[in-house]
Amino acid sequence: MTDEVAGGLEEPEELQPEQGALRLAAPEDDATRADWEKAAAAVLRKGGRLTDDDSDDAVWAALTRTTYDGIPVPPLGTPDLLDDLVTSGRPTRTGDWDIRVPLHEPDGTALPDLENGATSLWLVSGRLADQLEGVMLDLAPVVLENGTPSTARRLLEIAAERGIRLHPDSNLGADPLGTRVRGDSHSGSDEGMVEIARLALEHGVRGVVVDATSAHDLGASDAQEVGYSLAAGATYLRMLTAAGMTVDEAAGLLEFRYAATDEQFPTIAKLRAARRCWARLLGLSGASGEQRQHAVTSRAMLSAYDPWVNMLRGTVAAFAAGVGGAEAVTVVPFDSPLGEPDAFGRRIARNVSSLLLAESHVGAVTDPAGGAYAVEKLTDDLATAAWAELQRIEGVGGIGAALEDGSFLGRVEGVAATRARDVATRAKPITGLSEFPHLGETLPERVGRPDQVRRWGAAFEALRADPPAQHVFLATLGPVAQHTARASFAANLLAAGGIPVDVAGATEGVEDVVTAYQGQRVVCLAGSDTAYDAWGRDAAEALRGAGATRVIVVVTDAPAWADDSCAAGVDAVEFLTRTREALR
Repeated sequence: MTDEVAGGLEEPEELQPEQGALRLAAPEDDATRADWEKAAAAVLRKGGRLTDDDSDDAVWAALTRTTYDGIPVPPLGTPDLLDDLVTSGRPTRTGDWDIRVPLHEPDGTALPDLENGATSLWLVSGRLADQLEGVMLDLAPVVLENGTPSTARRLLEIAAERGIRLHPDSNLGADPLGTRVRGDSHSGSDEGMVEIARLALEHGVRGVVVDATSAHDLGASDAQEVGYSLAAGATYLRMLTAAGMTVDEAAGLLEFRYAATDEQFPTIAKLRAARRCWARLLGLSGASGEQRQHAVTSRAMLSAYDPWVNMLRGTVAAFAAGVGGAEAVTVVPFDSPLGEPDAFGRRIARNVSSLLLAESHVGAVTDPAGGAYAVEKLTDDLATAAWAELQRIEGVGGIGAALEDGSFLGRVEGVAATRARDVATRAKPITGLSEFPHLGETLPERVGRPDQVRRWGAAFEALRADPPAQHVFLATLGPVAQHTARASFAANLLAAGGIPVDVAGATEGVEDVVTAYQGQRVVCLAGSDTAYDAWGRDAAEALRGAGATRVIVVVTDAPAWADDSCAAGVDAVEFLTRTREALR
């Protein structure tokens, strides 16, 4: 195994872009880049995001977003994005992906899952003999979670007792680094991994999982997740070759696990970039082969509130995973944040892949995103960023050293903090939690312990889990048409913190507002700027006289007569925390 993984990622160009006019829907449409810029600029000027002094081409800067890896993503894919672009490492899966289901129940059998759409099993916990009762192990691959020599031998014994061999896509599941990242005190040893790998090699199955979701669940960016997987994979190759295996033998034992999120194009690009980088690493090691990928829909993106939206998140993520070329896809049940998923949650999770494959035929085309300007560019940028992360890890002595000195997890923490700020300000909204929450919902009841991951909406979930006893009085100023926009914004924001509101309704003056007031400690004024100027101060003073102790105004900057304000872009978590304290 070579130590050249800290080298470059450069490869010869393989795709020459077609230059010329922007190609749109039909041959007769000869719209140019300038035409699009003009149309887009007109929309942005109308919305106040561009001024009349800005040139039309300012739309590119206005609409370009930046990922957590610092990669700019333009609003439109154009041929010039492929200039000097490397496009190797494309997905090669042909046909349907493997529908892999996790099994947690201590005594439950996996047979109902296999009889209803699943094609392989991911045994997270439980007694193997009970879970595999009736399962045809030569037809359904079985993957162990955090495999140990004893569990690996037990699985092989069960197959031997039935006179069959495990399906070659089975995996004995050794991953000492992944369990270490998750903080598991019972993480496997290096010696145990080598023992498992030898068993796998002897029995014609895989033996090692490089579980990059362990980094994702802590908050890692896409490039950090892929960079971690490359570093962990390189470490495992070194360990196995030091134990006497060839690089090709060692590489053939590895399967990589990545998280798929509801950010469709970044997920597609991440899987494509990971495949490309691993091929490059193997090439530097004097080996060949392709990366086998198992994509798991992100647990961190799920919400414990309005969990039905998790079905949509899982569907988009599974689609992206399939398009990105993953050989196996696991859809995490929508009710996982609430506890142990029930039969309905598991059925919906299985059916997502079944529908994508059997009805939408997503698996019929190999690399359907290939050639798309934006996807190819994002793939290339992510591959470069992931390779740079690998270099940082290798620069301190490998992933073991990077975990020991805290450098890798420190970078992950930095991304997690940035994402948390975006969630708090709702620049990264979470439907059903930070946006459009439903305070009156009845959550499905589940038993057992919910997923223990760092969910993106954890701060809002903590607020919702401890609702205040009192309501906020929403003092709406003027007729409905004049206050509805700001009143709806305030009600939505307060509900995200578990705070109900009592709405005054249409009012004509201070007397109407005070009449609707029912003694709430906190009041929130919502109206037009004209109404604030005309009688906002008088309304606030009258409400204070009637018993209110805190006055909030829906406006960017709080006037002198108010205690607080809220508007788009406010740190919602901080605002809601202040408001809840005033309600105590």
